Amino acid sequence: MANFSKSNVPQFSVDVYQNEYLPEGGREVNAIVTVSATGGGTVGSAVGAPHLYAAGRGPDAAVAIMVDCSGSMDYPPTKMRNAREATAAAIDTLRDGVHFAVIGGTHIAKEVYPGNGRLAVADTATRGQAKEALRRLSAGGGTAIGTWLRLADRLLSSADVSIRHGILLTDGRNEHESPQDLKAALDSCAGRFTCDARGVGTDWEVKEVTGIASALLGTADIVADPAALSADFTQMMETAMGKEVADVALRLWTPVGTEIKFVKQVAPTVEELTGRRTEAGPRAGDYPTGSWGDESRDYHVCVEVPSAGVGQEMLAARVSLVVPQGDGGVHNLGAQGLIKAVWTDDMVASTRINAQVAHYTGQAELAQVIQQGLDLRKSGDVDGATAKLGRAVQLASASGNADTAKLLAKVVDVVDAAAGTVRLKARVEEADEMTLETRSTKTVRVKK
Repeated sequence: MANFSKSNVPQFSVDVYQNEYLPEGGREVNAIVTVSATGGGTVGSAVGAPHLYAAGRGPDAAVAIMVDCSGSMDYPPTKMRNAREATAAAIDTLRDGVHFAVIGGTHIAKEVYPGNGRLAVADTATRGQAKEALRRLSAGGGTAIGTWLRLADRLLSSADVSIRHGILLTDGRNEHESPQDLKAALDSCAGRFTCDARGVGTDWEVKEVTGIASALLGTADIVADPAALSADFTQMMETAMGKEVADVALRLWTPVGTEIKFVKQVAPTVEELTGRRTEAGPRAGDYPTGSWGDESRDYHVCVEVPSAGVGQEMLAARVSLVVPQGDGGVHNLGAQGLIKAVWTDDMVASTRINAQVAHYTGQAELAQVIQQGLDLRKSGDVDGATAKLGRAVQLASASGNADTAKLLAKVVDVVDAAAGTVRLKARVEEADEMTLETRSTKTVRVKK
């Protein structure tokens, strides 16, 4: 294992927030695990470790930009023009030395630049050539997103880099391949590169776009007005350029008789990780978190422990952070947190809910009831939709999630936010409903 100079990689830390006290016979332990990465970002990657750390400002990254070129991108014609301009803006944001490619997506995937199964290396000349190639992009054909992702994977995997990232733009539904084909493509790409997905306009399927981002541990959003694409693409690329460590996994070790009930990311967005566990030796499992720059995220870990008597205490789980190595081993990032259980007959201690746990339990429920409410609204169940979206308004109000509260107010008339009393609006702009659904998993952090 190579030695890593402290200067060129982020330092990771783990903080655990929980109420460790359980009543006699209590078995469920809940904790919020805050993972922070700080202080990365100097030039040059660690010598001898090409697959562990991407240098903060170095060229250790590859990016594939997938642009929808299906026929619908010509309605209105400004859409295709905005997509070309946005892609050009993203190319301008690439750091020198970063490998990149542009893919045009229809019912097949075409290499727009540089072509011949290669990646270009960003510099003044290649950025100019790529922008020239964008002018040849025209709309025509169907949509088969799985083919775009598979081509992106082939191109990205040809570069010997740490960070592999995709940016995907679509304006329509994935009509020219089966859902099974798309799922198979996502399964084959998962863990190989991360991908941000954007839907432009209002003719695309929210669950498709959010599903792509979720499977590939990226972000999803709506760009309802194509004119806003350039700013969004620039921001996405800037964030991608700030990533420094790829393939970080949250490793949970539990003692005998103890079981992990669930693991979910709860900030900055809600992302279910439970089913993505890979076994990592006796009683340990790894949960993927994707690529990291200077940032902080929160995870809710729920552990079931064997019941015990008053006065007993145990370690319920140990949390660490690891990165896989090319030789099949892992590099431990050195940060660790402990989740504990202590049995007590003090009712006040054992019934107190930790503020962090309570806050994020509410945020996860908020994301869920918005999805349920919108699905019920689409199916014509007015009472069911009103009840769920009313609960969403109540949760958003109580937790101070002002952004989500604003989005909800475009879909329902709020009578009493604290009580969750609402009426469904008779007419809702499609963009407003899609924005609420796409951003429903965005959370606010608990005020420390």
